[in-house]
Amino acid sequence: MDIYDELAARWPSPVVARKEVGKFSGGILNPRTLANLDSLGKGPDGKFQVGPRKIAYPVNSLIIWMRAQGEK
Repeated sequence: MDIYDELAARWPSPVVARKEVGKFSGGILNPRTLANLDSLGKGPDGKFQVGPRKIAYPVNSLIIWMRAQGEK
């Protein structure tokens, strides 16, 4: 099990709200950074919107994206 698998295993939900990505990642990610990357089409796949302002990501999609960023 690597660190990404551990992050996913410890998260209590199948989704991560954008405003919670800092907590999910241990402070590595910032919600505003993800918002900027999403606007450029470079954020995690699978993002969805609930209501007028709530954005969330499936945990698996966020982990795949984080792994890809670590490989760059």
